[in-house]
Amino acid sequence: MEWQFDFGVLVGLLIPLLGTMLGSAFVFLMKGEMSVRVQKSLLGFASGVMVAASVWSLLIPAMEMEADKGAWSVVPASTGFLLGMFFLLMIDELTPHLHIGTDKPEGMRSHLSKTAMLALAVTIHNLPEGMAVGVVFAGAENGANDISIASAIAVSLGIAIQNIPEGAIISMPMRAAGNSRWRSFIIGSLSGAVEPVGAIVVLSLASLLMPVLPYMLAFAAGAMFYVVVEELIPEASNGQHSNLSTIGFAIGFVLMMVLDVVMG
Repeated sequence: MEWQFDFGVLVGLLIPLLGTMLGSAFVFLMKGEMSVRVQKSLLGFASGVMVAASVWSLLIPAMEMEADKGAWSVVPASTGFLLGMFFLLMIDELTPHLHIGTDKPEGMRSHLSKTAMLALAVTIHNLPEGMAVGVVFAGAENGANDISIASAIAVSLGIAIQNIPEGAIISMPMRAAGNSRWRSFIIGSLSGAVEPVGAIVVLSLASLLMPVLPYMLAFAAGAMFYVVVEELIPEASNGQHSNLSTIGFAIGFVLMMVLDVVMG
């Protein structure tokens, strides 16, 4: 049956968006700005989940698919990883965006509002996550030996868990900046909309991508690593309470690793 008629796959693709929406809904439960301690912990947690998902769910399967090639099995993983890093670098350089806690926009000059540029920054973060979900479901649906539906759902759940703090990190500062609770919730939720869109685009091209699936898995891993190394870890480590981000990273990494191994 074609993927577009598979209700289970569609639910799997939407799970990460639901995580973002749940995190954005914190704006209805909490008053004032998010504490620095909480924000550091959540950034570290998100980083840990993304790194573990990249390694256990993307890079290792990419190399296992090419295991019969011996030492050359690392070529698709290495090439795809570097291409993914470069792809996100280009998006980061070209897209006007603004990170939380800063007033200096990055990317090309534009006349976009601060809210729009904050949303674009999160969209850049979420794009590789959507690609990762799409590519693992593409592999599972098309019979890749090293990827099961269970492992694809594990990736989707892991990213959804990671998206909960990410949604809160977006919606709550917007509320503190003077936006209404509903506006903050909607913008925070929409920042995750790119994930199912990206996943569906990748999945719709599954028949074309299968011959290069190891490269695509590694590509998604490289894109996710770029976000972690370029944005999340520096933000989590800057200033005081960086030890909380380290603890959060460890918890996030172990949680995603356990999900992948148990469900894979």
